[in-house]
Amino acid sequence: MKKILVRSVTLCIILFVLGTVNAQTTNRLSQVSVKGNKFMTANGEVIIFRGLDASDPDKLSKDGHWNKEYFETAKSWGANIIRFPVHPVSWRNHGKDEYIKLLDKGVQWATEVGLYVIIDWHSIGNLHSEMYQNPMYETTTKETFEFWRTMAQHFKDNTTVACFELFNEPTVQGGQLGVCNWQEWKQLNEEMITIIRANGGKAIPLVAGFNWAYDLTPVAKEPIDARNIAYVSHPYPMKRDKPWAAKWTADWGFVAKNYPVILTEIGFAGAEERGAHVPVISDESYGEAITNYCNEAGISYTVWCFDPQWAPTLIKDWNFTLTRQGKYFKDALQKAGK
Repeated sequence: MKKILVRSVTLCIILFVLGTVNAQTTNRLSQVSVKGNKFMTANGEVIIFRGLDASDPDKLSKDGHWNKEYFETAKSWGANIIRFPVHPVSWRNHGKDEYIKLLDKGVQWATEVGLYVIIDWHSIGNLHSEMYQNPMYETTTKETFEFWRTMAQHFKDNTTVACFELFNEPTVQGGQLGVCNWQEWKQLNEEMITIIRANGGKAIPLVAGFNWAYDLTPVAKEPIDARNIAYVSHPYPMKRDKPWAAKWTADWGFVAKNYPVILTEIGFAGAEERGAHVPVISDESYGEAITNYCNEAGISYTVWCFDPQWAPTLIKDWNFTLTRQGKYFKDALQKAGK
């Protein structure tokens, strides 16, 4: 009787493990790479990313909303990718091992619902001079390089993690944060890419330009010397006056003719809304302009921010009540997913 019981328990364990493995295999997302100016899945299909920006997993965890429901809701909006902004101060406060546990949970939930992931080193300032806009963004070149070595090693075989955004928003803030020219910034990015690749990282490095990740004009003459990469812009509405399209093309849109481009932060807030600030104040005309521009040019984007506190917000509360831009972009995402 005991032998039968032991065999039954053993069989149940084996079936459970096999079921878990099969579920993980079934949910495994196709590896994304770059071909020409397109993001491409392993079976040769072009993928245009349409998604949402999470707030820092550290914040969401403290708020009690770093959970599968968060990802299921993002997916229900029509998103196919979600961006995790990792603040250097949060990374240090948790410590590497504990913060990786947060990322692992998020990546697993994303896998289960069918969302790709961008991991973003969320600093704002001048990495060359190591001067930053706020203490939460303080980092060093060594810490930044170590972060990407860790991410590359840890997620090298995880196809859900599609992109590594090397540095959120580079800026010298009119000289207040020192100086950094394109050649220096180019060299820093190329070194990060070398570190990622040498440590087995297969995620696509995303490179941002100056002016808080808006300006990609130097790419025309001096592109990053690396393959399988993409470029980033954050074209918030007040970066340029209306009409926007021609100016966007001159400032960053031209890059999409030769390389994949993903706008990892777009969004707007009405002047009357909580959290409205420069450079995000606008209305639905911006939403229409930026989504139409991206649709026509095959440019990917993620919208800031899927959180009720970090403006411009997409939701008013944790019942996922829509804000003004939330209504617009949820509709745009769902249309794009059809």
